[in-house]
Amino acid sequence: MSSPSKRREMDLMKLMMSDYNVETINDGIQEFYVHFHGPRDSPYHGGVWRIRVELPDAYPFKSPSIGFVNKIYHPNVDEMSGSVCLDVINQTWSPMFDLVNVFEVFLPQLLLYPNPSDPLNGEAAALMMRDRNAYDQRVREYCERYAKPEDAGVAPEERSSDEDLSGDEYDSGDEAVAGPVDP
Repeated sequence: MSSPSKRREMDLMKLMMSDYNVETINDGIQEFYVHFHGPRDSPYHGGVWRIRVELPDAYPFKSPSIGFVNKIYHPNVDEMSGSVCLDVINQTWSPMFDLVNVFEVFLPQLLLYPNPSDPLNGEAAALMMRDRNAYDQRVREYCERYAKPEDAGVAPEERSSDEDLSGDEYDSGDEAVAGPVDP
């Protein structure tokens, strides 16, 4: 059986080889950031978040610590700290899970199916239960204000190909010739 450090390395490499942008902290493998895009068919679509991941020494037997760095409006995410309330990460974690599961299954499911009955953000939970349309609008406002690609540290060339980029973003303004043309 492989050691926890080998498993950390393997899971991090697997995550890096998938479509996720991963930035290590201090060139280590225990702390890093992952750029996470909001799932389609949700009010979070188009948002990009920088997620801080910390792997404990006992990983994969102990769950990773996951937190949103830029703000997100969600009943199960603390608005100030970015802490995530997600049973599969906090209570029912299993060594069968890996980091790709966190970003391809667990976080998208959290955003698609919030649980307002177990909130970290009581205001978001109350609004969601009272008026789902107003909640969805607030989510979109937060995405526009706090979850643009540049808010997560994503350069334009790192954006996923399915995102629309306006032509204005690439207008260099260099229409005029810099000087006389050599004969």
